[in-house]
Amino acid sequence: MSPTRHRNRREAVRRWAPRGAVLAALGLAATGCASNEFTRLGVPEPITEQGQRVLALWQGSWVAAFAVGLLVWGLIVWSIIFHRKRSEQLPPQVRYNMPIEALYTVLPIVVIAVLFYFTARDQTYLLETDEQADANVEVVAFQWSWEFNYLDQSKAEAAEAAGGDEEADPEILFSEVGTPDQMPTLVLREGDVVHFDLHSPDVIHSFWIPAFAFKMDVVPGHDNEFQVKVNEGTAGTYMGRCAELCGADHTRMLFQVEVMEPDEYDAWYAEQQEAAEAEQAEQAAAEEAEDAQSGAEGGEPQGDAEAEAQTEGEGEQADGGQDGAEGDAQAQDASEGEQADDAAARDEESEDEEAGR
Repeated sequence: MSPTRHRNRREAVRRWAPRGAVLAALGLAATGCASNEFTRLGVPEPITEQGQRVLALWQGSWVAAFAVGLLVWGLIVWSIIFHRKRSEQLPPQVRYNMPIEALYTVLPIVVIAVLFYFTARDQTYLLETDEQADANVEVVAFQWSWEFNYLDQSKAEAAEAAGGDEEADPEILFSEVGTPDQMPTLVLREGDVVHFDLHSPDVIHSFWIPAFAFKMDVVPGHDNEFQVKVNEGTAGTYMGRCAELCGADHTRMLFQVEVMEPDEYDAWYAEQQEAAEAEQAEQAAAEEAEDAQSGAEGGEPQGDAEAEAQTEGEGEQADGGQDGAEGDAQAQDASEGEQADDAAARDEESEDEEAGR
């Protein structure tokens, strides 16, 4: 190739490269405006403030990846175009290029350090539980479904109120228990800060709501916690599932998340509390009736024992009277015998007197 032709091609590449980059950027922006799904890069629309932070971290990571990819591909294309083989002559060999070696050593360290900083910062934010919660929910994951207990306070607050007693449990206001055949529903209110306490009685599960753009493991013997702030204008129904392979029916560990508007949620909450109170009252009445029945059944043996004791006393009295009568009869017989003996003795004395005469 002649030097003139080579120079013209180089100038054409330099002239069109900026325009191509601008066109690509405009295309990306236009696509992002037309479809928000493209700019989210596969992440569902977050319904919490914490989810927005996760989305920003995800997008920033992709921007860094695109930048590194463009740099690498740019260097490859530049090498292909401007450093092609032009003759059989061996190009000059360069060894120990310190600027290049420093670049490909320092640049990856810088990229990793920047990603680590933003990841650690956002992780700290996502795990913060200092803000006062509007609702407290205990999530119990078991093989193979979910139980949602609505609490009056979080477990940490209950332990603090009990003077640091880790065994102290908050009061359960009402519950929703599911089965593999019947999905439970977790109900939340727009604008609420919701605190979650996670507990598992059997194996490791993972509490995942894709609309939160966040998930956390549920580990036996180690309760986890986190909280989110539900965004305004997010009323609707969302899906949740277990994201940890936990057994044969792992795929059936599904649940629904229903976000309600404040008025609707307040009405639902009051209805659930009334139903729970009525159930508690009914249970208490049933326990009282059972206790009364047990007491009545325990009183019959006592009456029988008293009657038996009275019967035995009467029998003893009767036996004593019979023995006394028999004794009196024997004494009377003995007295009559003595009288007969006395009469016989007197007759013998009379006979002896007459014989002496």
